[in-house]
Amino acid sequence: MLDVNLSRKIPEDFAKYGEQKIRELLNSVSGVDFVMLCSSDGFEIALANKKNVANSSKIAAVSSSILAMVTAFISEINLVGCQTITLDADNGKALLTAVPHAQYPMVLVSLTSKDILIGQMLYETKETVESLVKY
Repeated sequence: MLDVNLSRKIPEDFAKYGEQKIRELLNSVSGVDFVMLCSSDGFEIALANKKNVANSSKIAAVSSSILAMVTAFISEINLVGCQTITLDADNGKALLTAVPHAQYPMVLVSLTSKDILIGQMLYETKETVESLVKY
């Protein structure tokens, strides 16, 4: 039987570490406005922002659902290892990135300006994810 005390709730020290890492990501790339770390089941863990974004809890829930749907789609078309989804809009970009931590799988959500250097953002995002996975 499932022990409720063994839920995938992220420990406080890990959440603080995650907040530190996403704050570093927010400040390392020009044009990043908002970064949020979410549990894979759609709950906000940590948030760092330069601009307020309404409904962060809804963003967390929808982001985890989108990543799950895209992962299923990727599997159907025989691609392996989907890590990041980039949404490019007229007024900015959104990046949804899987954080495949062994105990605490998460989603990293980033909202940026339209003019961001996407290569730099992808590199810094990858570095952030790798540090979270190793924790």
